[in-house]
Amino acid sequence: MYLILNFNLNKLKNKTLSLPNKNTIYQDVPSGLKVLLAEINHAKAKVLMSVLINEQYDIYHVAHSGVPLLRDVKQLNPDVIIIDIESPNRDMLENLNKISQFAPKPIVVFSEQQCANTTINQMVKSGVSAYVVGEVNQTRVKSIIDVAIARFELFQGLKQELADTKQKLSSQKSIDKAKRWLMETKQLSEIDAYHFIRKIAMDNSQKMDDVAKNILSVASIF
Repeated sequence: MYLILNFNLNKLKNKTLSLPNKNTIYQDVPSGLKVLLAEINHAKAKVLMSVLINEQYDIYHVAHSGVPLLRDVKQLNPDVIIIDIESPNRDMLENLNKISQFAPKPIVVFSEQQCANTTINQMVKSGVSAYVVGEVNQTRVKSIIDVAIARFELFQGLKQELADTKQKLSSQKSIDKAKRWLMETKQLSEIDAYHFIRKIAMDNSQKMDDVAKNILSVASIF
């Protein structure tokens, strides 16, 4: 069992921060930046939450970092995930891989111990935007989170650009193949073959890539 805690900054101002009893779950989620905080040590969780509250973040969700987090990420849709553990382990890396594949979010990992370069590389491949070793420096937490979010958004943008480029190349490849087939079977010039595909696409409100694939499907029969 683990905790999911929601804290509203306005309600917590001028109050002593304390963790609720185990199994307490608050369902009402106020508006603001959502932080999913995964932490084994409750005392350390209080320190991190104090820092986050001081930095004007409104919402906090605390979960045990030893349990699967993907379900909570999908349910809570946090803006950033903060994981604090003694040292990255296989279970955590599996958690990160699943989050990166199915619900990518900015991830900040605070670790008490320096891990091997291979583990760091695995974390980066799993979507970790920031990795911090040692005690939590309260004055740096906000800047670390800000940089992690910025790096995540940059990476996601580059990833989308790469996907779009691959899609365009794949589409162009299909169109070129369809043009060659039309040129060979219909005795069309390259320009006429292109306009033939384009006209069918426009008449049927389809993409040229889809028309080209349909032509290639017909071509495969012969």
